[in-house]
This record gives sequence, structure tokens and C-alpha cells, in this order.
Amino acid sequence: MTLRTDTPALSIPAPGLRPGRLLLVAALLALAVAPGELGALTREMMAGAFVDVAVFVAATLLIFYGAEKIFGIDLGRAMERARGWQVPIAAFLGATPGCGGAVVVVAAYTSGKVSFGAVVATLTATMGDAAFLLIATKPEAAAVLIPVQFAAGIVTGWLVDRFVTSDYRPKGGSCVAAPLIGSIRARDWAYLACLAPGLVVGAAGFADIEMTRILGLPVNAVALVGVAVGLAIWAFSPVQAMTNPDDPALPRMAEETAFISTWVILAYLGYNYIETFGGLDLTAAFAAVGPLLPLIGAAIGLIPGCGPQVVVATLYINGAVPFSTLVANAVSNDGDALLPAIALAPRAAVMATLFTTLPALVLAYGFQILAPGFLN
Repeated sequence: MTLRTDTPALSIPAPGLRPGRLLLVAALLALAVAPGELGALTREMMAGAFVDVAVFVAATLLIFYGAEKIFGIDLGRAMERARGWQVPIAAFLGATPGCGGAVVVVAAYTSGKVSFGAVVATLTATMGDAAFLLIATKPEAAAVLIPVQFAAGIVTGWLVDRFVTSDYRPKGGSCVAAPLIGSIRARDWAYLACLAPGLVVGAAGFADIEMTRILGLPVNAVALVGVAVGLAIWAFSPVQAMTNPDDPALPRMAEETAFISTWVILAYLGYNYIETFGGLDLTAAFAAVGPLLPLIGAAIGLIPGCGPQVVVATLYINGAVPFSTLVANAVSNDGDALLPAIALAPRAAVMATLFTTLPALVLAYGFQILAPGFLN
């Protein structure tokens, strides 16, 4: 086990069988092969989580980690040396589409390299994977919202660093590095082989191009194989959530994408099970309440992961909710970066997501009151 020497570290589970993870994966697979509507919905949501979220998380992480290796960049250490510029850099990383940039900041925080304000800045600025959907379908809205979030992230992060003195890292130190994987494994290539065509399908979907087959194979079959490979990587993973910076980019991407996508699958399934089998009609709920829409959007943003946030963006694109609701959700939601934060520093995750809710409500109600018809 390789640990950083500049900060104490929590114990990290050793490689090997993880009974809890194996039981969860077995339950998910059982739901996927269940007969009738339950199985069909489970498979649909799993495939959707793969092509709508996992492939973009993987692409973003691979770009970041690949750039670190090719150019010898350690973004965590770069932010540590940046001092007063930590918050703007963190906000910029959060504002990049997807969750990879925010995940990097969360990892840097757990290893003691950046301030809590940097975490709040990146989570305020990030829209998660909903950004891809908005850029593809409503670029004029993205051109306004992303800079607004970036600015809000900087201001909120600086205010937190100025007035919040508590340290929310786990007592006894941070989980700063996982055991070295060492080299690229067969499972990493297998995952990449599913992710690459999945990325083509996901990008086509954002451009409103429907694909039913890719490389001569049904899209759902490729996606479900990718889900199965990701679940297997997660179930037998030697790391808790974040990978060792000294490892190659490909296994780092595979491990962290598998970790995040598992949580996204759970979020997708939980939301859609409630909607389908519990009678929840989110569109009707939005239509029934006017002044409370930003508050509802911000509350949905508190849910970890990108699934519900993609739903809110879709509702906005379809005209079901106004721009102010999208603003509330986009600023409040922390994307998939909140998931490793919950695992590694739960107190920091809870406090950070509460802090991001404040600018979300201020900005959303500002748009609703001052410009009610803006970009609707």
C-alpha cells in the first residue's frame, strides 16, 4: 500500500473479495433479469446510465489523467501550490462539462492539498453530466448558465474560506492514495472496449440522433455488457474510491468510472422505481407549484449523482420548467463528484452540498423575479 507521507491516512481496504459489494451486484443482476416490467425497466435504466453518464465520466477522467501523465501535470499539487488561486481553478474545473474536474478537486481535498472553499467552489460550478445535454440541445442556455455557475463558484468558495474555519476532513487523516494497481489490466481494456462505442452512442443521443445498433451489435447489448464489466471492476476493486496518482491513466479511469457509475445506476433505479411503481409524476408536480419551482429544483439538486439532474435539464428543454428552476438545480447539484466525497469525507460532502444550495436559491429567485421569461 502506497501512502503519501505529508498527511496521515485512513486504513484502506486490501484487494480481494468485498462481500457487501458482491451482494449488491448480485441484487442488481437479479433485478436486471427479473421478468416483466421490473426487469425491462432495470435493463433500460442500466443501459441509460451507461450511455448517458458513464461514458462521459470516463472520457473526462481519461482526458484529465492522460494529460497529467503526458505533460507531467498533477492538478492536485498544482492547486496546492496555487494558494489564493485554488478557488478559481477549482471553479474552472467544476465548470467543465461532466464530473471529472470536480472529482479531481474532491480527491485533492481528501489528500489535504486544497481548502474546503475549493470543494464548495467546484461543486457550485459543476452541472455534472447534465451540461452535455444542455450544450447539445440548448447551447444559448448553456452559454449563460455555465459562466454564471463559474462566477458563483468563485464567490461562494472565497466566502467559505473567509468565514468557515471548521475542517470537515475525517478525523485521523485523509484517504490520500490507494494501493498501486501498477499496470493496465485486461479488465481495463474490456471496459474501454465497451465505453468507446458507448461514447459514440451517447454523443449521438445528445445530438438527437437515435442509434439502435453500433458495430453491428444492438446498442443496449453493448451498454449492458459495459455495465456488467463496470460492476465487476467495482465489486473486486482494490481501492475505496480514488485511485493512486502514480497509476496509468486507463486503470484509474476504469476504477473511478466503475465506482461512480455504480452509484449512478442506483440513483437511476431508485428514482425510476419510485416514479413507475410509486406513482411519482415529477412533471405534474412541477406544473402544480409556481413560486416553489426553484426550491424544488434546488432540493432535487441535493440528490447525489447526475440522474435526477439530467431529468430536470430534460424538463427545461421540453418547456416543463422555467430557466430559474434549471439554475437552482444546476448550482445546487454536485454531480457524481459528491459520491466519492460521501465515501471519503462524509461531513465535508454534507456541508459542501448545503453551502451550494444558498447561491442556488439566490440566483434562481433572482432570475424568477427579475427576468421571469428569460430563456424560457
